Amino acid sequence: MLEILFIGLSLGSILLLVALGLAITYGAMGVINMAHGEMVMIGAYVTVLSGIWLGANIFVAIPLAFVVTALIGLLIERVVVRRLYGRLLDTLLATWGIAILIQQAVRLEFGLSFLGIHIQGLGPGLQNVSVPAVLQGTLFVGSVEINRYRTFIILVTAVLTAATWFIMHRTAIGMQVRAIIRNPKMAAACGIDVARVNALTFAFGSGLAGIAGVMMSGFKTVFPDMGTSMVVDGFMVVVMGGVGSLLGSVFSAGILGEINGVVAAGTNDILARAVVFGIVILIIILKPKGLFALKGR
Repeated sequence: MLEILFIGLSLGSILLLVALGLAITYGAMGVINMAHGEMVMIGAYVTVLSGIWLGANIFVAIPLAFVVTALIGLLIERVVVRRLYGRLLDTLLATWGIAILIQQAVRLEFGLSFLGIHIQGLGPGLQNVSVPAVLQGTLFVGSVEINRYRTFIILVTAVLTAATWFIMHRTAIGMQVRAIIRNPKMAAACGIDVARVNALTFAFGSGLAGIAGVMMSGFKTVFPDMGTSMVVDGFMVVVMGGVGSLLGSVFSAGILGEINGVVAAGTNDILARAVVFGIVILIIILKPKGLFALKGR
């Protein structure tokens, strides 16, 4: 039973990694970023490419993916999202279009495939990442045998969650983000540069998604469409936990991960996913603002 609970905890950690960025950007900016899953995919491809071209492992890929996806996120915010604030449907459609463009760019190797030029690590094929030897195999905690890589994912998630909490609650920029989450107009009236904070928030959220992609590349095949389902999973966690609530995202990711793990162990993955969707729908009906909704906006 402990092994099943541990698998559920690792699944919840992946959900939380994907949802952390969304919890901040959706909460602060009210933007439904449909390209968030593609930031996860880019993070996974950064791991693949850095391994092929730089000989780097996952440990090096983590900061590299954060920087790359944060810069891409910043570019998306500056070029597209900034012009669409307050237009929820337009933002949703625009970011969806960006997601498709990113997928095709990876699939077509940035268009070079039309010229007969191929970049190893890109293209429509499947890519695999080798996990460092220290993260392979299992270890024993008492009499319980647990997977080393899943343990690494849980630790990375815990560190990133703590770092995000620290930034949000113990720094000036975090205080400004929380003020914008509660009331953006009042925050602007108090002198907060809402546009600058939103850009940095979007970049940070994208960077977290990139790290989630690095973690996923260690146990899942990497391909251009892999981020599509990730954005759905991320929004499930954010909506269930409460928009803008980090604590809510942590709890909802843990709950959904454990339910998924327990049901999948007793039945199969498909039924487990159906049960998770059913529980999220039930919670949305009973508590439309989520389990840990913030006051304001």
